[in-house]
Parts: sequence; C-alpha cells; structure tokens
Amino acid sequence: MTLISLFRPGRGLIAPLMIVAAAALTATVAFAQNLDAGKSAERLFADGCATCHRSPRGLAKGRFSLTLSWFLKDHYATSSDSAKALAAYLVSVDTPPPRAAAKPGAKPSKSAPRPPKPVTSN
Repeated sequence: MTLISLFRPGRGLIAPLMIVAAAALTATVAFAQNLDAGKSAERLFADGCATCHRSPRGLAKGRFSLTLSWFLKDHYATSSDSAKALAAYLVSVDTPPPRAAAKPGAKPSKSAPRPPKPVTSN
C-alpha cells in the first residue's frame, strides 16, 4: 500500500460520507424557528405590511375574519397563528371613521334623489 492510496477515498467511504452529510443538513433545517412568534398583530403589520400599505384601515374590506386569515396564511404570514392575529387586527381597524357632527344651522341634506326628467318626443 502506497502513501497516495491512503489519501484517496475508495468507493466504500463515499456512501457513509453522503449519509453523514445528509443527516447534518437535515439536522440544521430541523432547528428553523418562526421569527413572527410572540409578535403583536400591530408589530406584524408594521414589519410586513407597512412597506406597501400606509394604514391597516380598509384592508379587510368587510371580509370575514376566517377567509382573511386563510388568504394571509397562503400569501403573507409565516404561520396560521400569526395569520389569525393579523386578520383579527385588520378586521378590528376596518370600522369606518365616525361621522362628523353636523354644524348648527346647516341645512340637512336631501334624503331622496330627484326623479328623472321626463322624456319628450318632438
């Protein structure tokens, strides 16, 4: 046996090395964690949504919380828990702003629209 043959791996060594490499890669992937865990819904919005949406108001657009959370889970959220929290937050801020009180002495607006103009034939 020569000195060079000691440093060249044979076929019997390749398979165990591949198994060890695959196990090492699997072990590192298994330790992945949810970075959104423990964040408030407001923080989730600020971190992930505020880049494109200035305000959370109006984003729920009257949708049900369940369907909104499914949409967020499929497209934006990292877990179903963060999607549910974000959906609940968006629904809670989706209420319309309060109407301003009428000024005293202002005329009330007409409640019924005018009827259409009759059609005349010439």
